[in-house]
Amino acid sequence: QVHLVESGGGLVQAGGSLRLSCAASGSIFSIYSMGWYRQAPGKQRELVAVSVDGGITNYQDSVKGRFTISRDNAKNSVYLQMNSLKPEDTAVYYCNLVSSTFFYYWGQGTQVTVSS
Repeated sequence: QVHLVESGGGLVQAGGSLRLSCAASGSIFSIYSMGWYRQAPGKQRELVAVSVDGGITNYQDSVKGRFTISRDNAKNSVYLQMNSLKPEDTAVYYCNLVSSTFFYYWGQGTQVTVSS
């Protein structure tokens, strides 16, 4: 079993920054990707950013140029640096890990609230 623990959410004013962290532990044999999703009230969960083994990253269009995903493979960790935050970035952010056998694992979520 894989366990993901997120940290770093909180309340910030528009234009501010936050850094989310996620550490994976447990039976981690091989990772295909690690990333971040978010879910705002009344909306579906959506991909924010993902880092695939081999160095490929992908971002949702609305966060390109503002958010940066990074990984520390030695620590089985993924980070999301969020700059120039907007009220529409308010959501619960979930860490995601996809194994090489394409099992999906999720963290418990961390709240990010951006005030205008």
